[in-house]
Amino acid sequence: MRMSDEEYWRLLRKHGYQRVGAHSAVKSCLWLKKALRGEGMCYKERFYGIFSHRCIQMTPTLMCNQRCMFCWRPVEVEPPAYGWDSPSLIADGAIEAQMRLLTGYGGSSKTDGAALREAHTPRHVAISLAGEPTLYPYLDELIREFSSRDMTTFVVSNGTCPEVIEKISPTMLYISLDAPDEHTYRKVCRPIANTWNRVLESLELLPQKRCRTNVRITLVRGLNMHDEAGYATLLEKAQPDFVEVKAYMHIGFSRNRLARDAMPAHEEVHAFASRIAHFTGYTLVDEVPISRVVLLARDDRTPRWISGVGHE
Repeated sequence: MRMSDEEYWRLLRKHGYQRVGAHSAVKSCLWLKKALRGEGMCYKERFYGIFSHRCIQMTPTLMCNQRCMFCWRPVEVEPPAYGWDSPSLIADGAIEAQMRLLTGYGGSSKTDGAALREAHTPRHVAISLAGEPTLYPYLDELIREFSSRDMTTFVVSNGTCPEVIEKISPTMLYISLDAPDEHTYRKVCRPIANTWNRVLESLELLPQKRCRTNVRITLVRGLNMHDEAGYATLLEKAQPDFVEVKAYMHIGFSRNRLARDAMPAHEEVHAFASRIAHFTGYTLVDEVPISRVVLLARDDRTPRWISGVGHE
């Protein structure tokens, strides 16, 4: 279903999105609010040292070439067609949007004043909000725009555009691997075109990347929680620095596609990740039960490697 520009953005604003230019968006996550109140931190802060209150969650495009069952975005609705904004416009607009989202926290007695002051100088950008970022034709330039502002960049991709994966160098590159085989991939990710072989090509590019790499597996009970050996075979080809095994969360628009019991318990995620570790030789180095996520690494070192100013 395609909406008009006004209808589409009305829907997104209702769910907390801030518009940036024609086709980009920023949205604050639960953990930014919690971090500003001293109530906890995102698992990415625990795993990698990303400060939750200084992280911008954004996307340079709302387009996607998959319709994943577990996605909390409105994938059934196609965004309007636009011309492409420049990377500098998007980078500046994303920071401005984050400042708007911080408005109001200063008036709350629950807000940590020091954390709020730090939040006004963001240091991290998670390019993972909605859509598939590699469909934005100037993603490499956008990453460099953020880097020039002394900010780390985390790109989360579905791996369907290997020619872009080969080109970009964010601080960390995630590839989603949500199936051990093509049949499961089509059922879980519902690609618009048959892109399984392109995902495999992206995985095979990871050993060549100079940035840190991560493969994320989102587990959905009844859909893709099988064939750990099959996942392991693909991970052997990708050789990522880290593997995140995470539960599907029954939130957002995914509730229209999946029942609540499709969300596995943390114990199931831990067991699945342990079996993948057994097949691959990766080490289970950390986990966050509240987020139902387990981290595997190529050795037994816990990888808290990012400082507050975007450098190792």
